[in-house]
Amino acid sequence: MNYTGKVRDGVVVLEGSQNLKDGTIVAVEPIESAGASTLGQRLRRFSGSARGLPRDMARNHDHYLHGRPKP
Repeated sequence: MNYTGKVRDGVVVLEGSQNLKDGTIVAVEPIESAGASTLGQRLRRFSGSARGLPRDMARNHDHYLHGRPKP
């Protein structure tokens, strides 16, 4: 059986009048809200904004950032 609820002050409060016994083991899985976006979607606005980088920066970023040999 599945229940839904919200976190209030760090405690999951179930919706409705579900009465689970104290000590009942449960699994909690957050549900993303409809307006939530992924990290990639939030960072997309920065795509293509870096200027003056080497053409092979994506492939060889360890070389340019940390001095490792190019493959």
